[in-house]
Amino acid sequence: MAKLVGIRKTVGYYLAESPARLLARTPVTPNTITWIGFMLAVGGAVLIAVGQLLAAGLVVLIAAFFDIIDGALARLTGRATPFGAVLDSTLDRLSESVLLLGILVLYAGNGNVYPVLLVAVTLVFSLLVSYIRARAETLGLDCQVGLFTRGERVILLVLGLCLSPVAGWALPVALLVILVFSFVTVIQRLVYVWQKTRVV
Repeated sequence: MAKLVGIRKTVGYYLAESPARLLARTPVTPNTITWIGFMLAVGGAVLIAVGQLLAAGLVVLIAAFFDIIDGALARLTGRATPFGAVLDSTLDRLSESVLLLGILVLYAGNGNVYPVLLVAVTLVFSLLVSYIRARAETLGLDCQVGLFTRGERVILLVLGLCLSPVAGWALPVALLVILVFSFVTVIQRLVYVWQKTRVV
């Protein structure tokens, strides 16, 4: 599990380092990058709701790239602040929520209740993954364990969106996989916190 966390950090570092160094030479602030990423996610949600899934997938991918850059820019420029961290975390949760709500609107228009329920349950467990980590951090625990963090969820969602025009099953399958592995990650994180906090 520690190796998986290390891989995530390494990939994130190499993706964000060069763009962050370029942006560090400009007046652009990390919070600005955070807001741009969020607005792109909202745009992606609107595209999903109106059925433009390929375009939505590409927009969500760009939004995810901005989400990686903001933290790297904050560290490089020495602008990392407690408020910036809270803003980033808050808008990350909102971004994920609006994207799934966009899918919910798309499916609700089809009159089929099962895809709507799938999206709703996926939203709950996706947010739980992040909530458990945030709650654990208030106890002084670095709870980054688990198979499916936000990065994996976003990648799978992008794949589902981009493949949907040629394979209509791609998005529901992507959501189902996100749901299953988010559930697994919730269990993994709860077990981790229990192990770290139990009284021997």
